[in-house]
This record gives sequence, structure tokens and C-alpha cells, in this order.
Amino acid sequence: MPHAPQDHTPPDRGGRPLPVVPEGVGCADLVDAMGRLHGHRADLLPLTSPAPERPLFGPAATIAYLPFRDDFAEGNRLGFAGWFYRAVGEEPSGKVLVLSSGGYPDASHGGATKLSRLANHGLAGLLTDGRLRDLDELGASGLSVWCSGEATRWGGDTVAPYAANVPVQVGGVTVAPGDFVYADRSGAVVLPAASLDRVLAEAQKIRETDLGFLSSIREENPEALRRGEDSSTET
Repeated sequence: MPHAPQDHTPPDRGGRPLPVVPEGVGCADLVDAMGRLHGHRADLLPLTSPAPERPLFGPAATIAYLPFRDDFAEGNRLGFAGWFYRAVGEEPSGKVLVLSSGGYPDASHGGATKLSRLANHGLAGLLTDGRLRDLDELGASGLSVWCSGEATRWGGDTVAPYAANVPVQVGGVTVAPGDFVYADRSGAVVLPAASLDRVLAEAQKIRETDLGFLSSIREENPEALRRGEDSSTET
């Protein structure tokens, strides 16, 4: 098994701290902003979380899962731990571990024991379109964890990690290392690092515009709207 490619490093933010999502902005606002600024799909349908009140946001560190092969000696020798440390690098704090399902979204891609490494090294959380085990324990860890659902059976004979720091496909969306991932109870979205500041600013504008529409809707004239003399304010 060849070593994972090393050329998909996150863009340098010039020493600036990690950005934050503006207050009140949610997944739908970010998806709308991505639609205005980019032409590719960036949104994932809602996932399951043991703590859905805990949004997830941070730069992606990726691990690609594939159907298990007993003859992939190096990949199997590294196991999850080896691929995890390759993925998160020397500065893991605040990152989001993204695991592709490898074609088996109903198989377990990890549980609380091996995923305890995320809390140990200060990651923000995890996103995968596969299943996870021990959701109650993961919820108690303080991490923000989002997956396709809970599993009970070990999945290591079905899928296994075989590459780190490579673009992966999650829920029909491409996630590259360094992309910013946001997830809340309404869904998830992947934001390119190079346009992150623009996307966050556009999402805030969208949120403020929607709040303005609420005021206009409260004051609208129902009879004029029924007659077609006024038009709806929101799009």
C-alpha cells in the first residue's frame, strides 16, 4: 500500500486564528451563501448526532475508508491510529476528522475507544457518512459528532482506513483537507478554505436580510397581496 499523498495541505491563514461562524448563522444560511459564490454541491442531508445541540465547525482532516483488503499490508499495519496521526498532523487542535464511508454507509467506522484520540488531541469533532458505535459515550466526550446512525457490530472486516490527507467523498460531496466543515441539526455543509471569509460574510448578509423580511411580513397587507397589488417581499 503506497504512502498517502502529502500535497493536500490546508492553505496558510498567515497565523490568523481559526474563524468563527457569525452568531445566528446556521447551516441553511451557509448553504445559500455557497450557492451564490460557488457552482458545486456543498450540502449534506441531516446526519445523526448524540449531541445535536452541539454544532460542528473546523478545518477538515480526512481519512479515506475503502472495502477491506487482507493483502493491503501497510494500510492494515497502520490501522486507525496510524492513519489518524497522519491525517491530523502536528497541529490537531480544532480540526474536524472526516471519514468517508467507503461504499458501506451502514458499517461501523469507529467507536468510542479508538475515537477517544479526538478528545485527547483537542479536535473539534467528527463527520462521516458511515455509522459509529457507542454514541452515548461519544456524546459524553464533549466532541461534536455527526454520522449516518449507530451501529453495534464491528466493521473492520468490511471497511478500513487506507489513505489520509486526500480528498474524500462524503454524502455526495467532495471534502478536501483544509476545507471547513459545518454541521448542525439541520444538515452539514463543506466550505472551501480559500473562500471561507467570503462565504461567512455572505451567510451573515443572508441572515440579516431574512430577519428584515420578518419585519416586512408582519406589516404586509393581506388584501393587497390577494388582489395582486403587492408582491411578496421574500424570495
